[in-house]
Amino acid sequence: MRRRADHQKGSYVDRYGPALLFLLILILGLNILDSIFTVMVLDLQGWELNPIVRAVIEAHGDRFWIWKFAIVSTCLILLCLHSRFKWVKGALIGISSIYLLLVLYQLLLLIYLS
Repeated sequence: MRRRADHQKGSYVDRYGPALLFLLILILGLNILDSIFTVMVLDLQGWELNPIVRAVIEAHGDRFWIWKFAIVSTCLILLCLHSRFKWVKGALIGISSIYLLLVLYQLLLLIYLS
């Protein structure tokens, strides 16, 4: 990717690569799956282990996903804006890996509870 003349390493950019787009969409999709699977596990008499999410579920019921989606989306926008910093790509890969493991765990839990 070429840099504009006034572009410095580690600065904000207005063009992003396909790898970054893939990671951002992957995390967003896994976040949605996490919310759906959480509702399904709760419907099967499971419980939420995350105390923060549990408190939001108790306060807002099944609409907790709106809160969760907004928080994760805002964080992804901030990470996208800071994507030229060295640690961001590693953080995105780490976040997507954790979400993938969480969704796989929830799938196994749903199979077990069904």
